[in-house]
Amino acid sequence: MRLLLTNDDGFDAPGLEALWQASEGLGQRTIVAPDRCHSCAGHGITVHRPIRHARRNENGFATDGTPADCVRLGLHGLVEGPDVVLSGINAGGNLGVDVYHSGTVAAAREAVFHGLTGVALSYYRAAGHEFDWVSASVRAAKALRFVLSKPPQSGFVWNINLPSLSPGDPEPEIVECQHHSSPLPVSFRQDDSGAFVYRGEYHRRLRPAQGDVAACFGGAIAISRIPV
Repeated sequence: MRLLLTNDDGFDAPGLEALWQASEGLGQRTIVAPDRCHSCAGHGITVHRPIRHARRNENGFATDGTPADCVRLGLHGLVEGPDVVLSGINAGGNLGVDVYHSGTVAAAREAVFHGLTGVALSYYRAAGHEFDWVSASVRAAKALRFVLSKPPQSGFVWNINLPSLSPGDPEPEIVECQHHSSPLPVSFRQDDSGAFVYRGEYHRRLRPAQGDVAACFGGAIAISRIPV
């Protein structure tokens, strides 16, 4: 199996290194990732200027394009015939309506457009918690083996969200759940210049029963399928 790895936090993000570790042994891997952060970039693509790339190490390339651009370049020149695109691990959850803003999910969606398996991985962090990328890598490996053991299917993105846990908490179970497009409450304040500053509170969002938000906030590895 050939795998293309990408993200929206940039080539040097710790989540991409964690994904590299999590995907060890799954097949031949190549990274094609943005050279800078494209968080909340959505499914933007570049069509009116050249997209530049540079080999960063023996494992892959950085480009000055978007996450979706990275997949498109990978499929059409930089990677030999990938079967699967893994995108992440995003520093922050991609739950509910987040998936429509997310560059992480967009990269996986772009793969599905081209007939490949697309998997997005994100790591929700609760207030007061720190990212533990070593544990995230272990949990991501477990989730990847779960989804990639399924027969290949078209028409959806696998969306994996890792929970925010404290040291000593039991290891999370995998829960296949529904993706609910529950909105995140939107809030802004105005600063001294009159500009609007976003103040949305991620943890106060709706948590429909049986949905991805409830599963992940409840401490499980939430795996949902997002139709394409």
